[in-house]
Amino acid sequence: MSVSPWPLISSSGLKDYRIFKIRSDEKKSPRTGETHEFIVINAGDWVNVVAVTENNELVMIEQYRHGTNTVELEIPGGVLDPTDDGPIEGGIRELQEETGYEGTEPRIIGKVFSNPAIMNNTCYTVLVTDCRLLHSTSLDQGEDIVVRLIPVDQIRQVVADGEIRHSLVIAALYYYDLIRQGL
Repeated sequence: MSVSPWPLISSSGLKDYRIFKIRSDEKKSPRTGETHEFIVINAGDWVNVVAVTENNELVMIEQYRHGTNTVELEIPGGVLDPTDDGPIEGGIRELQEETGYEGTEPRIIGKVFSNPAIMNNTCYTVLVTDCRLLHSTSLDQGEDIVVRLIPVDQIRQVVADGEIRHSLVIAALYYYDLIRQGL
């Protein structure tokens, strides 16, 4: 037995909240033939940047997160802009805007679905190496960010200690760890 996609019967937009839209999809179960309603959050694709300095430190940021009312230690990232040519360009832009850092050899090292149960977007992880502070930051009006440099060799412990709690950041750091292990 295998799992099959559920055919779409109908779809209708419900609400536009600027940063995401909500829609209702009616789909038919291939197993039972019954139809069911599913709520889907349409969100733009995201990018997270693992930025490594010439001194083997990760360029990280602390910022206040309204959803959890907490200050979180994260890596730079954000929503891809319509003007970005793709995740690499978006990652370079986010890194420079949020931290002022710039590096070399940007490449995609992973991608995950943010929450495939209810969301339709992808979060890309971009690795940028040999990063140096070359610019001043250019923060959005709703951002307050402090840049922190964390030695790469301490990242596993920082995650284990619960200092990093953002699931998509942990996923990005896992992809980076796999590369460091030669996988």
